[in-house]
Amino acid sequence: MCQSVLVDRRGCQTAQMATLSYEFEDGHVITKHAHPEDQLIYASKGVMTVDTAHGTWVVPPLRAVWIPAGTPHSVAMSGRVSMRTLYMHPRLVRELPGKCFVMNVSALLRELILHACEFRKLNRKTPIQRRVIEIIADQLRTTHSIPLQLPHPSDSRAMRVVKVLLADPEKPWTLKALCEDCGASRRTIERVFLEETKMTFSQWRQQLRLLRAVELLASGESVTDAAMSVGYSSVSAFIHMFRRQLGRTPGRYFGV
Repeated sequence: MCQSVLVDRRGCQTAQMATLSYEFEDGHVITKHAHPEDQLIYASKGVMTVDTAHGTWVVPPLRAVWIPAGTPHSVAMSGRVSMRTLYMHPRLVRELPGKCFVMNVSALLRELILHACEFRKLNRKTPIQRRVIEIIADQLRTTHSIPLQLPHPSDSRAMRVVKVLLADPEKPWTLKALCEDCGASRRTIERVFLEETKMTFSQWRQQLRLLRAVELLASGESVTDAAMSVGYSSVSAFIHMFRRQLGRTPGRYFGV
């Protein structure tokens, strides 16, 4: 666990919020770690992939991921990434879930994040900083999750299937072949995925392909190349899936 950025060397709390601004190159990975604060990680440019023991969350440009205090996580960069992070006292926004989720960032929240990052730390005892803290907290209370997460099953046999697919998502593995490799029946694996991820196996696999495509598109791949790389033989079918899941075509989603 990293040391809290909200306390001084004597362990006394000096702020309710702290910030970090950093630029990362494509392919950079922040290895697994945890913070005692809640975190809001915002991507103003590039895509970040946050990985925990419970799942994977992909954070495209102009979106953010909420990471509750004490959650071990790693962050991988796709494309050049402009990261802005807010570290918050765990009781600052109690209404948010105790698990990671990706959110859309409104124009107001975006400007508030960027403004907050002009301060290294924000303390409620300073009036202007108190107002920034309070408005950010109010904005976060109204946010909603968007479908850019890939939950991981806890069952060891299902996780063997997951690891195979994560390593090679475009390969046309049949569920039968995957089950033979992991030592469980098809019915068992289908039941485990539904119970532990709240997705059918086919839905989980499609979500994996969607998230991998988002990473590839952020790294500069064309829509055609991204579609082929995640196992789609038809670009139109890929675009249809992308729009159905995220509400926009790939081009519009990334603003190109």
